[in-house]
Amino acid sequence: MRLGKQINVTAKSKLYTRLAEIDADIVSAQRLRFQVFYEERGRAPENALEDRDIDGFDVFSDHLLVFRQLYENGPSEEDELVGTYRLLRQKVAEQHGGFYSQQEFDLVPMLTRKAGLNFLELGRSCVRAEFRSMPVIGLLWQGIWDYVRKHRLDVMVGCASLDGTDPKPHRATLNFLARHAAATADWQVSVHADHRLEMLDPDMPQVDLKKVLRVLPPLVRGYLGLGAMVGDGAFIDHHFDTIDVLIVLPVSNINPRYFSHFGQPG
Repeated sequence: MRLGKQINVTAKSKLYTRLAEIDADIVSAQRLRFQVFYEERGRAPENALEDRDIDGFDVFSDHLLVFRQLYENGPSEEDELVGTYRLLRQKVAEQHGGFYSQQEFDLVPMLTRKAGLNFLELGRSCVRAEFRSMPVIGLLWQGIWDYVRKHRLDVMVGCASLDGTDPKPHRATLNFLARHAAATADWQVSVHADHRLEMLDPDMPQVDLKKVLRVLPPLVRGYLGLGAMVGDGAFIDHHFDTIDVLIVLPVSNINPRYFSHFGQPG
């Protein structure tokens, strides 16, 4: 199944998006993830046996891919992978033990409260450094939205990361998210208690919102712009050397102005 259409970005660069169709596509996504998550940051994962970021969720997830077309006569097997997102539908996750983010956050109470809704987990997002511009990000979002519409999904969830495991540099950001983006009671999700990092600091003075927004990771800023909320508490992920927050984005929260560009829901 292909998502979206080939898009001409410039006269010299063509980008298009589709889902992984064969095992080699998934291997390419895993290699790109390894480059971005580890090589760019000058670190290697524990027990790394090859230049791929692999986990057990890859086998049954869908993988959204953005390619740069190399030849004028159309897409080919030699095209360059520049971005990827892992997509895991709730019905599939429940057949394989649950969502990845359940390892860090207790999703069960929210999933129980919202039993009539269909959830999609977004994960393992990455884009090659030289392509981190709006065309690639926009294509990924278009692909996700087409996928949401095709499968009639109601809510997107997933972990978003802040670089490094030291909370001090992220104190203002975490406090901002807790004060201004916290999920409402019916959407609330808490980090597992034995790994909890408090986000809200009641003694911290009011932060400069413009300053915090400038330093927010683009992915987090993009989620918030769409209407996403953030769970209660953060998780220190020593494997990836990040601090993770849970993003909850009901389709009903998305500002309708985005639909004129990405397409109407339903």
